[in-house]
Amino acid sequence: MATSERTPQDSPPLKGSKEKVAELQRLKAEAMLGGGVKRIETQHKKGKLTARERLDLLLDTGTFNELDMFVTHRSSDFGLDEQKIPGDGVVTGYGQIDGRLVYVFSQDFTVFGGSLSEAHAEKICKIMDLAMKNGAPVIGLNDSGGARIQEGVVSLGAYADIFLRNTLASGVVPQISAIMGPCAGGAVYSPAITDFIFMVEQTSYMFVTGPNVVKTVTHEDVTFEELGGAMVHNSKSGVAHFDCPDEPECIRMIRTLMSFIPSNNLEDPPRITPLDSPTRVEEALDSIIPDNPNKPYDMKAVIGYIVDDSDFFEVQEHFAANIIVGFARLNGRSIGIVAQQPGALAGVLDINSSDKAARFVRFCDCFNIPLITFVDVPGFLPGVSQEHNGIIRHGAKLLYAYCEATVPKITVITRKAYGGAYDVMNSKHVRGDINYAWPTAEIAVMGAEGAVNILFKDAIDKADDPDQRRKELIAEYTEMFANPYIAASRGYVDEIIEPRFTRAKLITALEMLKNKRDSNPPKKHGNIPL
Repeated sequence: MATSERTPQDSPPLKGSKEKVAELQRLKAEAMLGGGVKRIETQHKKGKLTARERLDLLLDTGTFNELDMFVTHRSSDFGLDEQKIPGDGVVTGYGQIDGRLVYVFSQDFTVFGGSLSEAHAEKICKIMDLAMKNGAPVIGLNDSGGARIQEGVVSLGAYADIFLRNTLASGVVPQISAIMGPCAGGAVYSPAITDFIFMVEQTSYMFVTGPNVVKTVTHEDVTFEELGGAMVHNSKSGVAHFDCPDEPECIRMIRTLMSFIPSNNLEDPPRITPLDSPTRVEEALDSIIPDNPNKPYDMKAVIGYIVDDSDFFEVQEHFAANIIVGFARLNGRSIGIVAQQPGALAGVLDINSSDKAARFVRFCDCFNIPLITFVDVPGFLPGVSQEHNGIIRHGAKLLYAYCEATVPKITVITRKAYGGAYDVMNSKHVRGDINYAWPTAEIAVMGAEGAVNILFKDAIDKADDPDQRRKELIAEYTEMFANPYIAASRGYVDEIIEPRFTRAKLITALEMLKNKRDSNPPKKHGNIPL
C-alpha cells in the first residue's frame, strides 16, 4: 500500500550552528539596507544621510546596540501584507555619547517614507520606557512622512502613545529632537513636547498643515521652506532651538548640548577639569558699559569675558534676540545663562523674550543646572500690540519660572534694572541666592527721564527755561537714585563688585551654593499662566 510518509532520506538536512549564524548575518545585512540601495541613493541625492549613518555620527564608535531590528508591521490592508521590511521604518536602540548612556531612535525615510505605524511606534515607546527606567536621555532623529494612512486610526493612537511618554518623561530625562526631513501633521507634537529641537536648513520642515491645505483654506501660496523651514521656526515661531547648516553639524551640536546637561533629574550636570583660571581678571569689563546710559553694548561680549574659555553655547540665537539664553561653564561646572541684550530692542522684555527665557529657566531648574542672570532691562515693551497679545500673561511666565526655580540662582546687574522687570529678572525678592551689581547699575522704579517728567511736571512747566530745568532735574535724579547703593542699603543687592572680578565672584558663589537645598510647597503641580 502506497504511503505519503517521507523517509529519513527525503527530509531536508537540519541546519547546523554555522549555517544558522550565517543566516542571521545575512538577515541583519538585509535589514541594515532599509528600503534598499536605490532608495539610499535617493536619500543621499537630497543631501540627507540615512537613519543608520546619522546614528554612526551621533554615538561613540562601536557603542550602538540595536533593538527590534526584525520587527515588521502587522497590517494587511492595501497590499501591505506583501510589503514587509524589517525594522518598519525606524532604527531604535541605545549607545553612548562621551561615555554616557543615551537611548535613540532614527526614522528611516527609505522604508515607507519613515511613516509611523503601530509597530513603528511600539519600537519608539519601548526605548522611551527603558530610558525612564534607567534615567538616560532620549534623542529622536525625525525623518517621516507622517502617519501611515493605510493603518488608519491605529496610527493615530500610536502617535498618542508616544505623546504620553514624552509628557511623562518631561523633567525626568532630557529629550532632544532633531528634524532631518519632513515632520508634519500630528507628528510635530512629539518634538514640540521635548526639551530641544534641532532643524537642518533646506532639508527639514515642520507644520501642522502643509502648503496645499493652506492654499485651499486661505488662498496663500507658500513653499515648504517658507511655511515651516528651519529658519522660520528658529527666528519667527520659536518652535525650534537650533538652526544647523547640514546634518553632520546638527549631530555635532547635539553632542555638544549633551556635554552640558545631566542624564536625569536626580543627577548633576557633568563637570570637566577646567583649563581656565578661576581667578582670571578681565579689566576690559571695567569699561565695557558706555557712559551714555542709552547707548547699547554687546552682552555676549560680557558673557565671553566671564565664562570658561569664552565658550558659550547659545540656545534660540535667532529668536527674540533681545534676550540671550544658553549654556556655559564656570570652573568646569555647567551653568545656564539668561541675559538681556541691550543691542536688540534695548533689552526690553516682550512676549517672545519672556516665553523664551521662561522655558529655558524651567529646563535648567528641572535638571539641576545653576542659573546666572545678567540684567540690563529698561522694562517691558510698551504698545497696543503687546498688550492685546498678552504681555501681562507672557511676562508672568518668566516671573513664575524664576519664583519656582530652586537651583542656585545668581544675578549680576550690569546697568538698568527698572520697574517690574527688575523684580522678574531673578531679584532678591524671588529667591535670588546671590545678587551682585556693578557700580554702573541703575536700580529704580523707572528711568530718570520718565521719573522726572512725572515727579516734577509742575516745576518744569513753571520754569523760565523748561528744557534746561528738566536736564538739571534729570541729572539730580540720576545722581540720587540711578545707582546700586540704595538697593544695597536695603539688602536687595548682596555686593557691589568691580566688573573685572565678576568671574571670580561667580565661581566663589557657585562653590558656596553647590549643596543648596530648597523646595516648594507640596502640590500636584502649579498653574503657570500659559
